[in-house]
Amino acid sequence: MAHDPHAGHASADDEYLNPASGSGHEHTDANVWVTVQYALWLAGAALAVHVMMWFVFGMFVDQRMNKGAAEFPLAIEQGPRLPAGPRLQRSPANEIYEFQLKENAVLGSYGWVDKSAGTVRIPIRDAMRLTVERGLPTRPDAAVTQEVTSGVSGLMPTDASAGRAMERRR
Repeated sequence: MAHDPHAGHASADDEYLNPASGSGHEHTDANVWVTVQYALWLAGAALAVHVMMWFVFGMFVDQRMNKGAAEFPLAIEQGPRLPAGPRLQRSPANEIYEFQLKENAVLGSYGWVDKSAGTVRIPIRDAMRLTVERGLPTRPDAAVTQEVTSGVSGLMPTDASAGRAMERRR
């Protein structure tokens, strides 16, 4: 049965039921000529955009090279300056490692803090050991009993002060 391309079909599926003899592709899906036209227009538009960009960049380069006299000639003589304030570190991992080495050397060695005042530095391990052996300073018991008798312990924080102000309670 020969296929007539101009014959009307009730639905698009009817043409699949009677395909043309020897056809190697489907005639109902995509229009090849429209797809080729789209690809040609797309390639032409891309080419036009690239050519326009090339001319615009060339114009920018010409404007930069042909500036004329400098607006601030004294500033050009100074040369480039680094901005003030903190800047990015070149190698922060190395710098923190070197800082920690210096700090550990200070914490683990003996040395003078102020030679004229006689202040010395001892290693942190020795300082902790001496603190445990000697204990921390405490208030003598006499001071506590004198405080109680003088009425200092009668001070209480006020309700509205969140504990910052003290008042005498009766």
